[in-house]
Amino acid sequence: MAGHSKFKNIMHRKGAQDKKRSNLFSKLSREITVAAKMGMPDPDMNPRLRLAVNAAKSQSMPKDNIQRAIDKASAADGENYEEVRYEGYGPGGSAIIVEALTDNRNRTATAVRTAFSKNGGNLGTEGSVQHGFERVGLIEYPVSVGDEEKVLEAAMEAGAEDIESSEDGHTIWTAADDLHQVAGDLEKSLGEAENVKLAWKPNLTVDMDEKGAGTLIKLIDALEDDDDVQTVWGNYEISDEVMDKVGG
Repeated sequence: MAGHSKFKNIMHRKGAQDKKRSNLFSKLSREITVAAKMGMPDPDMNPRLRLAVNAAKSQSMPKDNIQRAIDKASAADGENYEEVRYEGYGPGGSAIIVEALTDNRNRTATAVRTAFSKNGGNLGTEGSVQHGFERVGLIEYPVSVGDEEKVLEAAMEAGAEDIESSEDGHTIWTAADDLHQVAGDLEKSLGEAENVKLAWKPNLTVDMDEKGAGTLIKLIDALEDDDDVQTVWGNYEISDEVMDKVGG
């Protein structure tokens, strides 16, 4: 159940970018509103809402903003967002899954297609790359929470499926349906996680060279800058050396 996390350089790079993006809070608010609308407006009774609220807290989103987003779900004039997923191909044989929340499918589809075509990729049909990924739960803890043995033991007791530890921290994988329960059990033994969410985990990863990585990062940046796009997942791996060269 242990091993080096192939995702770390990507995920931490994305985390650093998230904090710089001015539209981060609006994306978090949108997910909270949608989650509250789909179930109970109480995080303790609504697993998806709890995940959304925890994600917002981990980015230091003010409590007032979080409550406002929850209240929006019951407002008569609130926006109606729907979940949309796009799949496509990036440079170097990479596969990309884009998750969005939108109130205008045509606008979002056009923006996503444009981002792909302008940055060395192309948008595929539904299901074109999904078969190369597994839908799983993802929980992240910092190194400071304890050593690999401590986290491994806690994860096994909580019912996690896998754990990857590195100098960057601990990544714990769960079955998608078990995410809420495992995260709750881990919180009792390890404290609150840095990150808890549903993820698309690639079955195999492709190594990116310097040229491919530079173009790929532009594609991901273009996608993430769109207000409707919530998350971008890929099967790529960029080594620290290549990342340093492309300035990621």
